[in-house]
Amino acid sequence: MQYADLHIHTNFSDGTFRPAEVVLLAKKSAIDCISITDHDTLKAYASFFPAEGIEIIPGIELSADIDNSEAHILGYGIETKERWLQEKLAELCENRLKRMDEMCRKLNVLGIPVKVDEVLAFAGNSCVGRLHLARLLAKKGFVLSPQAAFNKYIADGGPAYVSKFGLKPREAIRLILEAKGIPVLAHPYSLANQNLIPEFVKAGLMGLEVFYPEHRPSQIEYYQKLAKEYGLLITGGSDCHGQAKPEIKIGMTKIPYTLVEKLKDARRRKFA
Repeated sequence: MQYADLHIHTNFSDGTFRPAEVVLLAKKSAIDCISITDHDTLKAYASFFPAEGIEIIPGIELSADIDNSEAHILGYGIETKERWLQEKLAELCENRLKRMDEMCRKLNVLGIPVKVDEVLAFAGNSCVGRLHLARLLAKKGFVLSPQAAFNKYIADGGPAYVSKFGLKPREAIRLILEAKGIPVLAHPYSLANQNLIPEFVKAGLMGLEVFYPEHRPSQIEYYQKLAKEYGLLITGGSDCHGQAKPEIKIGMTKIPYTLVEKLKDARRRKFA
């Protein structure tokens, strides 16, 4: 039996593992296929790293604004070297930087003296996200843990939360389709308004991330039924962020390779 983990982050977004480390850890975990799905960037795929016999499905996770909260759309099989796509992603990472500056300003008003330059230095890259900020706040002793930073300040709708990614869910779905990828709703349990899923399907959504560490068995069952109802693909993965979320390991949540085959077949048929 072969298995896949189709949701993994590297140090090119808010994970801590380098791409080569991800591949080696996947191999040690008896995972046959992975997808690196960094937030709004494909820079991991521009770096050289050995495949080590692991199949790698090109992927990304796009963040979109929706009602003072977020929707995350995974894209699988995208054409990573398209210049227009690289330019658009650079714009999205610039939006992330502006967003981070606004969140830091809000935190300053709340009595937390943190600057965007500190977050950038801590992150080590320009495509910064909330997890970088949360970890920095914990490191500086403003909160007890990164999760506490989310709970108190930067969760969706929190007092220091800012969206402004520059994409709406429909635009994220269209962007993935234009890059010849398969758009999949990431961790659907986190979507504030579940009634939006049918609207996303009308916009071109082709799959649901059914298998996810924080999905309860009842939720897995529900999203499996929903996928069947709308003719959607089923995917899954660990959402590993390395030491940023040490409790989440590569392969902790995995899917049978048969689901990868269905994903690849759907892409062939879609873009034949």
